[in-house]
Amino acid sequence: MERRQTAFLFDLDGTLVDSVYQHVLAWHEALEAEGINLSVWRIHRKIGMSGGLFTNMLLRETGGSALDPERAERLQKRHAESYGRRSKEIRPLPGAKELLAYLTGEGIPWTIATSGRMATARPTLDTLGVDPDKVPVVTRDQVKYAKPDPDLFLAAAARLGVAIEDSYVVGDSVWDILAARRARALGVGVLSGGYGEAELERAGAYRVYEDPLALLNHIDEVGGRR
Repeated sequence: MERRQTAFLFDLDGTLVDSVYQHVLAWHEALEAEGINLSVWRIHRKIGMSGGLFTNMLLRETGGSALDPERAERLQKRHAESYGRRSKEIRPLPGAKELLAYLTGEGIPWTIATSGRMATARPTLDTLGVDPDKVPVVTRDQVKYAKPDPDLFLAAAARLGVAIEDSYVVGDSVWDILAARRARALGVGVLSGGYGEAELERAGAYRVYEDPLALLNHIDEVGGRR
């Protein structure tokens, strides 16, 4: 029987690069500039969603109403500008580059699917050493809905030419794992974005590791032969 090709579909922020808290602070600054006062912890709990869904959910939690399109666009722009100023602080997570290099060397397909738009993702990809002209990166700009909808991961598997059912989605948030379940992929969690092991497992993660380095050291557990 022919062995079916396994692929790895990675989230970006908090999964491969240490950038979650830069996003949190950038959103905090953008929201405050619009007169929306929210605690930082509330913002962190929604990182990983699409920007539009993210802001609407935060407002609903604090008794606000949905944003009009003009204000929503302004928030997205303020966030991108604030995040851009912080992007020089971002570093790859331990083992991230080595994990991607290992998969490449073993001929195992991989790609990145992020709820961020390419404008904010590109500096982070540069830090990671990933060229989106060579790696089929899928961003929020390219799909109708972002996480927790499955569109990003479905598009990523299609770009690689692999079945989503044969793919592992690696992410740091419950939104990644929920999107993986809805896409019919196996979810693998990492703790490097701030979510707890129990939270990721409740969302449906098959395995949970500390960070990309720990995943690399246990890659045989998720179908990546060493």
